[in-house]
Amino acid sequence: MIISASRRTDIPCFYSEWFMERIRAGYVLVRNPMNASQVSRIVLNPEVVDCIVFWTKDAGNIMHKLAALDELGYRYCFQYTVTPYGNDLERYLRPKKEILENFKDLSVRLGKNRVIWRYDPIIISERYPVSYHKETFAAMCEELSGYTDRVIISFVDYYRKIQDKEIREIPIPVMRECAKEIGKAAADSHIRAQSCGEIVDLEDCGILKGACIDRRVLEEVCGCRLDLKKAKGQREACQCVESIDIGAYNTCLNGCVYCYANFSESSIQANRKKHDKNSELLLGTRRDADKIYERRQKSCRICQETFCRRED
Repeated sequence: MIISASRRTDIPCFYSEWFMERIRAGYVLVRNPMNASQVSRIVLNPEVVDCIVFWTKDAGNIMHKLAALDELGYRYCFQYTVTPYGNDLERYLRPKKEILENFKDLSVRLGKNRVIWRYDPIIISERYPVSYHKETFAAMCEELSGYTDRVIISFVDYYRKIQDKEIREIPIPVMRECAKEIGKAAADSHIRAQSCGEIVDLEDCGILKGACIDRRVLEEVCGCRLDLKKAKGQREACQCVESIDIGAYNTCLNGCVYCYANFSESSIQANRKKHDKNSELLLGTRRDADKIYERRQKSCRICQETFCRRED
């Protein structure tokens, strides 16, 4: 079983204390975002959890907790987003120089194969034209060369709730122009560029179709083969394998105006007050109307087959 922590919020940055409490308790409760009275109980035993995939834009707050995860026998990796935007789009992030240093510190600790760089979403506008991405992505590649072996890219999807008028769907010719610059810069820095969830084929631009939660990466982290199926409920072109997300929507405090997981600032602030690091749930506590379901879980390891790292 793969735990995703989390596509819905930045657990390493804002909820690492709660996460470690749940690890010590050995389970977590997750409320169904489509049915608030339906709650899943998910076991977090390392014998069942094959790998934890952390999603973050700043891993600073979880760094000193990783030793405890190691001692308990958990396997994990990071999807670490570093984009070139300012506080106009990512309102509450630390300066990118500090985040890049944290990325490198994390890579030194874990190994470059366990820290995957996400350059996502790519927004092309008057403020952030293709020429801007060409320059800043190349600079980031130079900075992170040797600290990661792959970068996952995705172009922004427009949602009606996005208030920034410059964030719009990107025409395919412009997308391809930008992808060529990204593919070249990544190759020059010996970083494998992959897309996730993109319908447009960008392989001739040097960007292979890939996945964020990639079976091959997970097998390398776990050291054995994994019997994993393609995830359901993701975008049509998404190639990620199945995982269980333990996060909650409307809880991330990074303030990214393009985020699909936050619906309103007022909801985020209200939910922040409901968080208790000692609760079984990320938000609030059990309610009388809740129906608790034991989630079916099992390890996906095929341990008789040892995984040997291979190039794509």
